[in-house]
Amino acid sequence: MGSGIYGIGVSALKVAQAGISVTSHNIANANTPGYTRQEILQSAMLPQNTGAGFFGQGADVTSVKRNYDEFLFAQVGEAQTKASNLNTQYALSQQVSNLLGDANGGLTPALQDFFSSINTVSNAPESVAARQTMIGSAQSLTNRLQTLDARLTEIRSGLNGQISNSTATINSYAKQIAALNDNIVRAQAQSGPNQTPNDLLDMRDQLLTQLSQEIRVSSVKQPDGSMDVFIGNGQSLVIGNQSSSLLAVSSTTDQTVLEVVYVNSKGISRIQQSALQGGNLGGYLGFRENVLDPAQNLLGRVAIGIADTFNQQHQQGIDLKGAIGGSFFTSGAPTATAATSNVGNSGLTATISSTSALTGRDYTLQFDGTSYSLFDNTDKVALQSFTAAQLATPQTVAGTGITLQLAAGSVADVAGDSFLIRPTAVGARDFKLSVTDPTKIAAANPIRANAPSTNLGSGVIAQPSVTGGVPVNVNLQQPISITFTSATTYTVTGTGAPVGPQAFTAGAAININGWSTQITGAPATGDKFTIGPNTNATTDGTNVLKLAQLQTTNTMVNGTASYQGAYGQLISQVGTQTRELSVTSTAQASMLAQVTKAQQSASGVNLDEEAANLLKYQQAYQAAAKAMAISQQMFDSLLQLGG
Repeated sequence: MGSGIYGIGVSALKVAQAGISVTSHNIANANTPGYTRQEILQSAMLPQNTGAGFFGQGADVTSVKRNYDEFLFAQVGEAQTKASNLNTQYALSQQVSNLLGDANGGLTPALQDFFSSINTVSNAPESVAARQTMIGSAQSLTNRLQTLDARLTEIRSGLNGQISNSTATINSYAKQIAALNDNIVRAQAQSGPNQTPNDLLDMRDQLLTQLSQEIRVSSVKQPDGSMDVFIGNGQSLVIGNQSSSLLAVSSTTDQTVLEVVYVNSKGISRIQQSALQGGNLGGYLGFRENVLDPAQNLLGRVAIGIADTFNQQHQQGIDLKGAIGGSFFTSGAPTATAATSNVGNSGLTATISSTSALTGRDYTLQFDGTSYSLFDNTDKVALQSFTAAQLATPQTVAGTGITLQLAAGSVADVAGDSFLIRPTAVGARDFKLSVTDPTKIAAANPIRANAPSTNLGSGVIAQPSVTGGVPVNVNLQQPISITFTSATTYTVTGTGAPVGPQAFTAGAAININGWSTQITGAPATGDKFTIGPNTNATTDGTNVLKLAQLQTTNTMVNGTASYQGAYGQLISQVGTQTRELSVTSTAQASMLAQVTKAQQSASGVNLDEEAANLLKYQQAYQAAAKAMAISQQMFDSLLQLGG
């Protein structure tokens, strides 16, 4: 019996010692990231049948258990990937919002200053100083548009670096997880299926959590202890002890943009960027697609709209020397880029058909082997399809403001060949001032109407306005005479004049050679009116007044917004996106804190609890030692009896 008590005491000592060891391990790793609290699992040893009953043989440690909740761990991973994604997008969007909405550095003050200088010229068209101020303000407007675009381009370049760093981090985590898989499988094979290498599992789970910060992942545990990890649309990142990788490469349609591709033993595969969701990488890609690209496109739309409409009005006036006005601004043209993966070598040209109809969106023209379909890259929907014969001539696409034309190459296009069309992307980048000589500002009306004092009737002719658009009618400044042959008819003489008597209606429009005027009142027979070149027009500010009116005229967004209104829509769009990201990222951070707290409650180390466990195992150890001492005393007593 003594030896039995001694053996039981020894087993109790071992159990207590194991408990103290595991508890000490917990305490030592209380602040180790990803560590999961461990505890011993003990059971009673098989009892011995003595005939007088079954006597216990002590206790044994069967395993060391991780207090691991797979459901809570998955919740933390999902909350983490969402939080990282939203925080990344919010931080980047805030940069764009602050840039565009800056009261001093945004476009608004430059626009206001420019049109203020135009109004100054309208008050003193003959003033070269006022005209020089207008040129200076126009240059400031040009510089501001270019600066804003350059800053957005800098953000884009920085984004490329962040994408590259993120893919490198993901690859590193994948390799480490694969290596741990190998170690875990080996360790578990040596110890048996019921004994798990807990610390190795913690290290792998921590890597998986860190990987979730970079990209959304899904994982599947295998019977041998390994874990397979997947990303995107099911692409395998880790299978057993083998890992694949991601690589940041130039886009096939835009060499300034980095895309993420999938690399495994079979080579490189292009994947949908929208499939790479969650984490920092998903945040970078989502920000570029949803905030940065639209912002740069919409800024370009404003620049193109200013250049187009301002030029049209400026070209309908004459400068201080009497010459018809030229283009005041130039802006970036649409780009149409063939994918580097194209088999065919056709060339696509995109031009602007209507600046008012421009949407600020990008498009993709894709060939399916039979026809070419144009897709809206924002909504991912097909807008229109064309045959090759149709695209051989210019095709205006309704609702886009662009016209497309395809030039067939020496190698025919094949199914899958595509082109990226960016109508407004470089509009602000290439915005330039074309007029630097103040005398070239076309402030005056090119034609002028006169009525001699010898007229007998009460007819009054309005100053004509140019209506033909640009380029102006070649006969615009040709002298025209209107002579009334009666109170209700008149004849017109001069180049471009209509033939024969014309019926007169007071106030009705008279349109000739690309200009329009009206005669009111009651002209008498023989009364004459003339329209001809506006000579000595240095004090005429008719056209510059029309230029000033463009500040509030709805020339953009299908005639619903002015320049400032269109820019305001851009600020509002980015601001709204930023506010939404602020709210959702804050909410997600709170959610992450909650699920992390729940997970730590179940799996984390509580030092108070561990201190209590130490005391418990210490007392158990002391009691076991006491039992062994008693067993020794009993054995000594037996020896004394024998003497």
